[in-house]
Amino acid sequence: MAVCTIHPTQSLNPACSSIASFHQKQGLFCTYGSRAIMAKRGGVIIQNHPPSPGVVICSAAGGSDTLVIGLAADSGCGKSTFMRRLTSVFGGAAEPPKGGNPDSNTLISDTTTVICLDDYHALDRTGRKENGVTALDPRANDFDLMYEQVKALKEGKAIDKPIYNHVTGLLDPPELIVPPKILVIEGLHPMFDPRVRELLDFSIYLDISNEVKFAWKIQRDMAERGHSLESIKASIEARKPDFDAYVDQQKQYADAVIEVLPTQLIPDDNEGKVLRVRLIMKEGVKYFKPVYLFDEGSTISWVPCGRKLTCSYPGIKFFYGPDTYFGHEVFVLEMDGQFDRLAELIYVESHLSNISTKFYGEITQQMLKYSDFPGSNDGTGLFQTIIGLKIRDLWEQIIATKTGAPLEAAKA
Repeated sequence: MAVCTIHPTQSLNPACSSIASFHQKQGLFCTYGSRAIMAKRGGVIIQNHPPSPGVVICSAAGGSDTLVIGLAADSGCGKSTFMRRLTSVFGGAAEPPKGGNPDSNTLISDTTTVICLDDYHALDRTGRKENGVTALDPRANDFDLMYEQVKALKEGKAIDKPIYNHVTGLLDPPELIVPPKILVIEGLHPMFDPRVRELLDFSIYLDISNEVKFAWKIQRDMAERGHSLESIKASIEARKPDFDAYVDQQKQYADAVIEVLPTQLIPDDNEGKVLRVRLIMKEGVKYFKPVYLFDEGSTISWVPCGRKLTCSYPGIKFFYGPDTYFGHEVFVLEMDGQFDRLAELIYVESHLSNISTKFYGEITQQMLKYSDFPGSNDGTGLFQTIIGLKIRDLWEQIIATKTGAPLEAAKA
C-alpha cells in the first residue's frame, strides 16, 4: 500500500498524484519544493512546479532497496579514483547533476550517487579560519544534518543537500538528491558519528602511510605547484593532530581497509613509486566473503612465475593469510610491486577466489578498460577493483534476499 506524508498546506497541488507512477510495494514521500526540478529514477517521476504554498515533490520510498556505502580517507589519498572505479563496475558514467551547480561535488550515474561529505561543513573557509579549526575537526561539520539526510535517502526520501564550494570556500544553495540504488558517502568522516555509521551497509577505509603520503605530496606539490619542501612538511604536520584524532581512528570500524605502504622489495625506498598494498578484510560481515589466494584460511607467500607475469625490478610478491586488526579477525591479501603488462593480470586473477566476478577475466577487463587511472599497475587499482565487484555482489545478494529471486552473479 502506498504511503504519503503530506505537509499542511492551504491548497494541495493535485499534480502529486497525477505525475507519479509507482511500482508495486513502493511508497510515496511528499515534501515542499523550492525550485523547478524534474528527475526520474526507478520508474518514479519527481517534479515540482513554480514555487507556491501547495507545491510538493514526490519520490519513491524504496527505503530498504538503497545500499549505503561509506568511504573514509584523508584528502589527496585516492578517493576520487576509487569512486571512478566503483561506479564503472555498475556501468554508466558518473557525472555531476545535469543543469545544477557546476561546482557540485555530487556524482550521479544510472545506479549510483556519490555524495562528498565536505558538503556537510558547518563552517565555510573563512569561518574555520576565524574559529581556529580545520575541516577535519568535528566542530566544523554538521553531523546532525548528515545523519538525517543519509537516513532519509536510505528510506527512499529525496533531500535538499547543501553544497560546499571548493572553489570559493563558501556554502552554496542546496541541490535536490533523489534516492539511488547505491549511495556512496565519501570524505573525512563517514564512520565518525555512530548514528551515521549504523546506516552503512558496507564501509571502506583508504589508509595511506605517512611515508607514502609524504612522497606523493612532494611529487605533486613540488613538481606541479612549485611548493617548497619546507612548506609541504609544515602543511602535513599542521593537519596531523586532527587527522590522528578524528579521521584515522575510523579505520577500526571499516569492513575493508586498503593499506598503502612503502615497498619491502627495495631497501630504504623513499620515493613512493613502488608500493606494498594490503587489502584487510573483516570476517563475519553479512553478504561479504573475504577474497583468498590459493587456499582459504592458509598462510601463503607467492612470487608469480616470471614467464607468465612480466615484471621488471624489483618484481612482484603476494601474501595472503589470517590476522587480527583492532581486535577483529581479518584476512589480509597483499601485493608488493607493480605490473608491466596489465593483460597478464589474468594469471593472478585465476589464482584468486571469492572475487565476485560474473565471468572469467572480469577484473583484468576492468583494469585494462581504465588503465589510465592512477594505481592501475599496482595493488591500489587491483584491490579497488575487487572491492567494487564485492560491493556489486553485496547489493545483488541483498536484493535477491528481499525479493526471493535466485542470485545470478557468479561466485568466482
